[in-house]
Amino acid sequence: MNHTPRRRSILLATAAVTAAAATPAVASVTSVASEKGHGPLVIGHRGAAGWRPEHTAAAYTFGVRAGADWIEPDLVPTKDHVLVVRHENEISGTTDVAAHPEFAGRRTTKTVDGKAVTGWFTEDFTLAELKTLRAVERLPLVRNRNTVFDGREQVMTFQEVIDLARALSKEHGRRIAVFPETKHPTYFRSIGLPLEPELIRVIRRNRLSARECVVQSFEPSSLHRVAEARLGLPLWQALGTSGGPYGHTLTYKEMMTPAGLREIARYADWIGPDKSSLVPPLTLLADAHAAGLKVGAYTFRAENQYLPAPYRRGTAPTEFGDAFAEYAFHYEQGVDAVVTDFPDIAASARDGLRA
Repeated sequence: MNHTPRRRSILLATAAVTAAAATPAVASVTSVASEKGHGPLVIGHRGAAGWRPEHTAAAYTFGVRAGADWIEPDLVPTKDHVLVVRHENEISGTTDVAAHPEFAGRRTTKTVDGKAVTGWFTEDFTLAELKTLRAVERLPLVRNRNTVFDGREQVMTFQEVIDLARALSKEHGRRIAVFPETKHPTYFRSIGLPLEPELIRVIRRNRLSARECVVQSFEPSSLHRVAEARLGLPLWQALGTSGGPYGHTLTYKEMMTPAGLREIARYADWIGPDKSSLVPPLTLLADAHAAGLKVGAYTFRAENQYLPAPYRRGTAPTEFGDAFAEYAFHYEQGVDAVVTDFPDIAASARDGLRA
């Protein structure tokens, strides 16, 4: 079979990673999405965080126009118990709150999931107060080009993300799903602002279907609470690379064993591991598919500092490497979805494999 030069380079890079493994690669598993002729799903991580400040209307809109199938909002509550979308409840790195003298007295230190954190927290602001702030780029030293958009967007509510997803679905003639993550759910329950009841209420109010919403969390207890509401929505168990879910005795390593995956399959439809957990000789991908779970890997980025060594180009950590080759490797292994800061590159790489 003849290959174009770009296709050959992707295949060679893929072969290099596989050859570096100590044992043969995991056999490719055809994903459910591929069987439908679509290919792996592209999930816009906080919108299109590589191109716009995350969790903004501009980031979500860019992500969908670039090819994202789902968009991901991280959920945290306000003081008046409205779900808003921020990477963390501490917002000094994602908003201009430090420039607001009227809120200077709210800077404080809290213990969140066992760690001391200093700054300003969403749970200390009403929604009206948060709406006076403006979003800024969270990684200005990595994505300096995104800082040109600082100060242009408000903090969004989860409801506003749902409304935007539906508007974008109409604009593009395809259904865009929302992919909310419950952030620090145990912590928020401990301070009287539980995430799940409000999340369930918003989902019911909007009559979100299984094609419109998938709920994710790193904490199984949060997913169990959502499951008890019998919403009929897919659930996604996110998995870390070390330790375990906060407030749980299981470790992520234990959860990624065949027995652990079978247990996850009792309440969830997906697992979301770090992409490094899917590289052969690790067998997580095949084991998860054998347990009846779909697999969505996170987080794909284009900068050298986030890429495995074979895909880096040059020496500057913030310059782009060969992200296409990394996507090709994981697509060919059989992942069902990728969570990415650059949905345009992910979609283009997927389209290249289908060509």
